[in-house]
Amino acid sequence: MRETMTYLWAALVLATVGCGSAATTPPPAPTAERASPAPVEGLLTPERLVEQAPATYRVYFETTKGAFTVEVTRSWAPLGADRFYNLVGSGFFTDIAFFRAIKGFMVQFGIHGDPKVTAAWHDAKILDDPVGSASNLPGYFTFAMAGRDTRTTQMFINYADNARLDQLGFPPIGKVIDGMEVVERLNTEYGEGAPRGIGPHQGRLRDEGNAYLKAEFPRLDYIVRASLL
Repeated sequence: MRETMTYLWAALVLATVGCGSAATTPPPAPTAERASPAPVEGLLTPERLVEQAPATYRVYFETTKGAFTVEVTRSWAPLGADRFYNLVGSGFFTDIAFFRAIKGFMVQFGIHGDPKVTAAWHDAKILDDPVGSASNLPGYFTFAMAGRDTRTTQMFINYADNARLDQLGFPPIGKVIDGMEVVERLNTEYGEGAPRGIGPHQGRLRDEGNAYLKAEFPRLDYIVRASLL
């Protein structure tokens, strides 16, 4: 289960999908409209990050390819929306790699660059949300999982119409509302992760963190920071 976590059940879905990057300077972050939850030092106590999210909220991502903004609708997947809200508010998404990026499918992120933080979140799973009115369409983003009640910190943004993932129980929590062209410029040269492909091996990423990625996959793109608006 541990090694298959966050492959999005790739063996079930990759066969049905097809598998395009110039740097830009991120625009200035907009003025925050609401305060983030108080950061938890070290991110080593996920049990403390349990604040309920607003009905809708926006998150501004600064990346190595530019900036984009997502909007979350809590009613689509309440437990997932709450988890994402607390992750962003605690500063989890700082120097976080887009470690699995498959052209024509999706781009995935959410394994922390510090192995100690990754270990702290390994068992911090949340229960499933049912798939509701939102679908895994281009620009919609969703938690990765590997079976029932296995969502933790990993997410993906759909590049294509991946509505078949709805039937596999992947409920989107929000969508990119500005800057999708930035998401589409993220580096896809490494594609699928090892052992299926040439990209990063998730087991090594969990154990070795960003040191592994920066040594062996130097052209990966990263989230510089993510902020609640």
